[in-house]
Amino acid sequence: MTENRTFDAVNETGGSPMGDLPEWDLTHLYPATDSAEIKRDLDWLEEACTRFAADFEGKLADLDAAGLLEAVQRDEKINEIAGRIMSYAGLRYYQITTDNDRAKFMADMQDRITTYTTPLVFYGLEFNRLPDDHLDTLLAQNEELRRYKPVFDRMRAMRPHQLSDELEKFLHDQSTVGAAAWNRLFDETMAALTFVVDAEELSLESTLNLLTDSDRSKREAAAMALSEVFAQNVKLFARIHNTLAKEKEIEDRWRKMPTPQTGRHLSNHVEPEVVEALRNAVVAAYPRLSHRYYALKARWLGLERMETWDRNAPLPRDEDRLVSWDEAQQTVLDAYAGFSPDMADLARPFFTEGWIDAAVKPGKAPGAFAHPTVTTVHPYVMLNYLGKPRDVMTLAHELGHGVHQRLAAGQGELLSSTPLTLAETASVFGEMLTFRKLLDGAKTKAERKVLLAGKVEDMINTVVRQIAFYDFECKLHAARAGGELTPDDINALWMSVQAESLGPVFDFHEGYETFWSYIPHFVHSPFYVYAYAFGDGLVNALYAVYEEGDPDFQAKYFDMLKAGGSKHHKELLEPFGLDASDPAFWDKGLSMIESMIDELEAMEDA
Repeated sequence: MTENRTFDAVNETGGSPMGDLPEWDLTHLYPATDSAEIKRDLDWLEEACTRFAADFEGKLADLDAAGLLEAVQRDEKINEIAGRIMSYAGLRYYQITTDNDRAKFMADMQDRITTYTTPLVFYGLEFNRLPDDHLDTLLAQNEELRRYKPVFDRMRAMRPHQLSDELEKFLHDQSTVGAAAWNRLFDETMAALTFVVDAEELSLESTLNLLTDSDRSKREAAAMALSEVFAQNVKLFARIHNTLAKEKEIEDRWRKMPTPQTGRHLSNHVEPEVVEALRNAVVAAYPRLSHRYYALKARWLGLERMETWDRNAPLPRDEDRLVSWDEAQQTVLDAYAGFSPDMADLARPFFTEGWIDAAVKPGKAPGAFAHPTVTTVHPYVMLNYLGKPRDVMTLAHELGHGVHQRLAAGQGELLSSTPLTLAETASVFGEMLTFRKLLDGAKTKAERKVLLAGKVEDMINTVVRQIAFYDFECKLHAARAGGELTPDDINALWMSVQAESLGPVFDFHEGYETFWSYIPHFVHSPFYVYAYAFGDGLVNALYAVYEEGDPDFQAKYFDMLKAGGSKHHKELLEPFGLDASDPAFWDKGLSMIESMIDELEAMEDA
């Protein structure tokens, strides 16, 4: 029996049909905001940064291999302690973003860490000025230093875009009142929004959840409530997007970034042409995927035309039931164990040790994520669990991240972080394992149809919808370069990609044009979204190899996850005979979605 533990924030869902939902035990990071441990680490961090600058500024070029290794490892420790403090502050904040004390604590910690680490700005700049042949000589002399080469490669990829030391320090100093401040404004505004549906006041998550209700009138009421509130706040959201896009354009221009997407591609360690091949393959497949599926779904729902609130409607034969937390846990752990008992063992502590925060609460950040914290602690998973089958898949997804983060932790702080393109691999694979487990257990043709349709919708949301989001961002940043965008301008950009991606069966109700405003990725992580499609396509190809019966697949898969950010995607996929730089690679993944739609069309009489 799993012990559900609650800590720090009040869980208001006890006694619900879903059971008691777990909350985070953040004492694994620090006992409290005023604890001696956090004061100790802040004091250590301040001194460590000062000593680092005194020991190494202006001296990197004169270091031998052992000296450079010392600098790298001291920087790694600084990253770990700073990351631990900010993980604690950030996770507390996301539990209740409307709590002023939590918001203040996070802001104060960010300010102090920014101040402490400003003297370290020289490090990356000076490191990038080391001649290539000199660095190569040092790497050849020291195996432990050579282990950090992937980190150095990513740092040096920014060399053409590096500013003067003084400008870099200025950007570092002002970061807390730049993008970070606008991000916080977005988060706090979104968390505070309420939506009235049938005289009941609901949070964003609860209102979005109604878009999957079996009652069409409830779905429509939810969509209208969302439209009304988004419209009331659209000027603020337009201001946030205008400001962030302009700030990015200015910095990109100074850094001589050729496109707004370049920075993301560099941080993802992925070639622009690979992303372009992915994007083009998905857009070309819209008619074969989303257009075709939604036309099929309209027939199932008995509709000639679909409204946007029908997009995620359950099928007529879908059971409208809540999945208890215990059932969700068992479903995912069984699916993971079916692949490898080790995977289930890695996931189990999330349920028993206070590593998951699952309940929907007032002020809690919307959505779901897995936060790796630091390699000396463990990841935390946040959900807004409402007991829908999709919530079970979200649990499987985020636990996949958590397993990946636990395995990669052995690489250490600098090498554990996986580029976003590969960060979605384990999460989507975890979803696929859970889906296949459920599909294998389907007792009737109708049950299989419902499961297949649900998976197709999830894959369309992961691939088609995210590439449409990517196109929207590309259009937004291109348009912003020409001047200020009105809310109507942004609305028009949004509608252009929605109509193209969803297909001709849809009508778009008045108010849907503002639905761009609640997508957090546009604010927090520009151009992040293509990573979802990248991950889905990659996992579809990986899963095909798994189904072919490669006897060493599990071992290869775990090795890939353990590698963290220490290898390029080409190296990671090579043992599986896959190459993401091959344009035909993406068609393989998309063909899996097509084959599922083929099966659904053949089952129309079910």
